[in-house]
Amino acid sequence: MADEKKKKKIDYSRAWAEARLLIWSYRWRLILGLVLMLISRGAGMVLPYSTKFLVDNVFGQKQYELLGMIALAVGVATVIQALTSFTLSQVLGVAAQRAITEMRKRIQGHIERLPTSYFDSTQTGQLISRIMRDAEGIRNLVGTGLGQIVGGLLSALISMGILFYLNWKITLIILAVLAVFGFVLSYAFNRLRPLFRERGAIEAEVIGRLNEGLGGIRIVKAYTAEKREDLSFARNVHKLFRNIAQSLTGVSATGAFASVIIGAISVVMIYFGGSAVVANIKDSTQGMSSGDFTMYIAFTIFMVMPIVDLANIGTQITEAFAGLDRISEIFGMKTEIDEDAQKQPLPKVEGTIDFENVRFEYEKDVPVLKGVTFHAQAGTTTALVGSSGSGKSTILSLILNFIQPISGMVKIDGKDLQSVKLRDYRQHLGVVLQDNFLFDGTILSNIRFANPHADFEEIKEVCRIANADEFIEKFPDKYDTVVGERGVKLSGGQKQRIAIARALLANPRILILDEATSSLDSESEALIQEGLYRLREGRTTFVIAHRLSTIRSADQILVVESGEILERGTHDELIAMNGRYKQLYDKQYKFEQNLFVNPGEEINTQEKFSATKL
Repeated sequence: MADEKKKKKIDYSRAWAEARLLIWSYRWRLILGLVLMLISRGAGMVLPYSTKFLVDNVFGQKQYELLGMIALAVGVATVIQALTSFTLSQVLGVAAQRAITEMRKRIQGHIERLPTSYFDSTQTGQLISRIMRDAEGIRNLVGTGLGQIVGGLLSALISMGILFYLNWKITLIILAVLAVFGFVLSYAFNRLRPLFRERGAIEAEVIGRLNEGLGGIRIVKAYTAEKREDLSFARNVHKLFRNIAQSLTGVSATGAFASVIIGAISVVMIYFGGSAVVANIKDSTQGMSSGDFTMYIAFTIFMVMPIVDLANIGTQITEAFAGLDRISEIFGMKTEIDEDAQKQPLPKVEGTIDFENVRFEYEKDVPVLKGVTFHAQAGTTTALVGSSGSGKSTILSLILNFIQPISGMVKIDGKDLQSVKLRDYRQHLGVVLQDNFLFDGTILSNIRFANPHADFEEIKEVCRIANADEFIEKFPDKYDTVVGERGVKLSGGQKQRIAIARALLANPRILILDEATSSLDSESEALIQEGLYRLREGRTTFVIAHRLSTIRSADQILVVESGEILERGTHDELIAMNGRYKQLYDKQYKFEQNLFVNPGEEINTQEKFSATKL
């Protein structure tokens, strides 16, 4: 419990640091806003100040000639107050929106540069919530919220000075009542802040799960899981409802107590102020005149209302700090750029990859790789084969440096991959992963993602090699065809060919092909094999494939089983060993013969799906 409290204290200090940075960044707008606030508040005091002259001089002493001057003064003051209030909202409103925009950019930029492992354990929707919603609350720090607090406190201080001048005894009683209110308000904000912080986390969870459900809507419908999704969403939103209900209870209780405080102050003014007026009526040298009392009431309102408004404004500020607490957690995480700052540059890459006794585990004490060692010479092709779950994709993730070994070493051109700048290294990579992600844009923009400066002729050339031009040219909009979210408007094979074209356009030194042709039919695969073979020339290539045609031409084949390299060699060498690779080869060869050589022949379903993949 003590550690938890300590952690919260550290988080809060980070939030305060972020708040100070924000306020300092917009200090000139805030100073201008403060000046405008002072003018506005000063103009607003003309009305309560004029009440004394209206009651004592115009009505009491019948100085009717003052009536027009008083009315004119109040009218001018009202216009000045309206103009300054409008300008204030523009100055601080724009500052607040600019601050929100800059904060969102900072959060997004920081999150984008976090290690890949962070995204493996965090829902996309939660990250979106942090970028969009958590930043929204800071409007109250650099916008009208902070201005209202500062301006309100200044008005309260000026009003307090006038009230002490008019009747210091009543003023002391009112301040005692307000002190109680301030104590309760402070207590309430300390209780509400964790609730607002928790609300942000719950909202992120709700958005994350909703994003998953909508993103996988085809799977949901395919398995008639709409009801389950309804229940899952209902549980999350009810959890959010309970948090909001608790927050509303706290805010409502604070508001109700504010009403009690106003009532108590009214009682004080009626009884003690009324007594002072009665005393003045009896003896003009004692107590307060009717005008003084009227002005006292008006300035009491000017002093009390800003303080009571803190119940509402303070809630907004508290919510803003809760968001900053969560934002500071993100900024407290080290990015890949932070880690690169301590590493060596890598200006040139030949492409030689070495694994030296590499061990890795996703969960503690559950090894995925068990001392993997191999050498891949620059410009050669290494194929990884083995049953599902053997560790092939983990090896590729280590080469991409998406994950890091728990022991052992991955080397690039003889240098430890963990000692070189990650950005320098990844500039030489080309990737076609098993799950081909396309952005919701045009075919052209998706291919150009690998090289934004590529000209159209280069793009057409890589599409020709990847056999993507064959279907692109058939679309009415050709390369300007919009593919939809995650490429939903394209078939699996079409998406894969665009992904291959994208990798080709990167012109990488190291090429990663993880099931690069798995979504292609045999005819399409045959058409791009020659292009892929030409692409591999002079590049270090790593291939995971289940098709014999893809792996037979590899310079070396690694047979991976249970996180270890069981066999290694060329295709002919491994066949001659008559070991595990030969078993896999025989089963896959028989499967492909049935599937592609005799398409009209009846295939045994059990045999088809039990065939072990390479």
